[in-house]
Amino acid sequence: MAKGNINVSVENIFPLIKKFLYSDHEIFLRELISNATDATLKLKHLTSIGEASVEYGNPQIEVKVDKDGKKLHIIDQGLGMTADEVEKYINQVAFSGAEEFLDKYKDSAKDSGIIGHFGLGFYSAFMVAEKVEIITKSYKDEPAAHWTCDGSPEFTLEAHDKTERGTEIILHIAEDSTEFLEDNRISELLTKYNKFMPVPIKFGTKTETLPKPEDAKEDDPAPTKEVDNIINNPNPAWTKQPTDLEDNDYKSFYRELYPMQFEEPLFHIHLNVDYPFNLTGILYFPKMTNDLNIQKDKIQLYQNQVFVTDNVEGIVPEFLTMLRGVIDSPDIPLNVSRSYLQADGAVKKISSYITRKVADKLKSLFNNNREDFEAKWDDIKIVIEYGMLSEEKFFEKADAFALYPTVDGKHYTYDELYNAIKAKQTDKDDKLVILYASNKDAQHSYIEAAKAKGYEVLFLDSPIVSHLMQKLETTKENISFARVDADHVDNLIKKDDNKISKLSDDEKKTLDELLKEVIPAEKFTVQLEPMDSDAAPFMITQPEFMRRMKEMQQTGGGGMFGMGNMPDMYNLVVNTNHELVGEILNTKTKKKQERLINQSLDLARLSQGLLKGEELTNFIKRSYDMIK
Repeated sequence: MAKGNINVSVENIFPLIKKFLYSDHEIFLRELISNATDATLKLKHLTSIGEASVEYGNPQIEVKVDKDGKKLHIIDQGLGMTADEVEKYINQVAFSGAEEFLDKYKDSAKDSGIIGHFGLGFYSAFMVAEKVEIITKSYKDEPAAHWTCDGSPEFTLEAHDKTERGTEIILHIAEDSTEFLEDNRISELLTKYNKFMPVPIKFGTKTETLPKPEDAKEDDPAPTKEVDNIINNPNPAWTKQPTDLEDNDYKSFYRELYPMQFEEPLFHIHLNVDYPFNLTGILYFPKMTNDLNIQKDKIQLYQNQVFVTDNVEGIVPEFLTMLRGVIDSPDIPLNVSRSYLQADGAVKKISSYITRKVADKLKSLFNNNREDFEAKWDDIKIVIEYGMLSEEKFFEKADAFALYPTVDGKHYTYDELYNAIKAKQTDKDDKLVILYASNKDAQHSYIEAAKAKGYEVLFLDSPIVSHLMQKLETTKENISFARVDADHVDNLIKKDDNKISKLSDDEKKTLDELLKEVIPAEKFTVQLEPMDSDAAPFMITQPEFMRRMKEMQQTGGGGMFGMGNMPDMYNLVVNTNHELVGEILNTKTKKKQERLINQSLDLARLSQGLLKGEELTNFIKRSYDMIK
């Protein structure tokens, strides 16, 4: 039996490991199972190239809890180690690696959010164990070895009578870590980190019901048997070729990833690239709402089927963090902080590859089944609009599939829209005016007025649409967007024909003064317009520019400083050619004039949903008085 001191200059490295290495102690299980998996897959490789003359068989990794003995066992059937290899890899490499690692990160470990350092994972065991044993038998024809260390720099190494190939690690769980002796805690961790590891992982057994024998009576219980409880799926969908998968395989994998999710995904994108970096994965578009704060962090990042994190910021472009699914890449460096990750060249390439892949997939879905794509538009538009705003490359590609729906349920691409409205909606300055509504009920009368002129009205209701319009107005030639209630329809798209006013200039001046005496100037700017005699006499509009800036301010970014809190500004458009307006002007008594003006203003406010509280109560009372 050999005793020895691990060659470390730090007197006691273990408290440091415990303190600094990972913010998350639970990660030890992931590390030890990753090592067991490596040992198993290396053996597979050696047997396949004829380097190891042993039978690979169907190895598995087993995790066992011994609650009474306060021990946790992780057992593999992989390569195993000889005593010399234990000396080299455990005593020299792992601990010198640990020391170097700690030196480097001691000061910044807490800030850098170390994700884990594969390969040096073995000593993470000391975060939860007061003593660790390794019993290991190499595939080479050499005796088994037994290594023990109690968390001081001293270790013992002796021969062991283990006969089957592989390694068993025994953790004597420390008093402050007894949660790791609970079956359900271990089960939870295995599901979190190891659900898709490439080697089957056994954790206890489970009872399986068998089919009844043919001659069984009806009330005979079905036979059962105890089988290994394999907690992982070693061949998840993303490791297969897209050609080998049906639509149903993708759906059932989605359920495997999100067992609590009841809605089916709308569609999926299979990522598969091996140059200039390795990346596989499947992304799903879930049903979206207009809420920008929807749950992100639903995409899981793996490295060779080992779960790493579900914070994929920086690897996946931000607009796609609303999606769900899996990304697996051996090329994403995991032993570094997030800020490094975001500056890393390979990671930037991955991000732009994913953006391109998603754009291509959306385009092909649109081309192959436009009707289906249009039906799903409302559920995915928020991601696409966000992408158009935040990623230039995506914006360029989106012309092929971004849709502009109308209030009547038609869907145009930008080019189709342009061609459909060019003839009618170009104003006298040769600018194309695109009309839209954001609420079909509230803006109903304005929509109808625009349709009566033969204009097309889009229906755009997402919270970021004002930002998107701003972007389209600056990138497309000579266009502007105007909400239908931003002005009277003749003013929204100004043509050359000037309407003739029935009122003389003097009459207009008198009317203007009359109105301003009654109508509160801080709420409404009065504008007199000669319109069709059958158009509304009073009409409230909200100037596009001010309203849009305010909306942009409220959804973050854009807009003018501090406009988000400004009171709403409205224009009151008064139709000088309407009979009622003529009547107001010609009414002899001041009192009746005031009543007509207030009643007309209140009707206009009512049509916009702006009449509330005491003012609404007074309006109703006044209306009853008028019809008595």
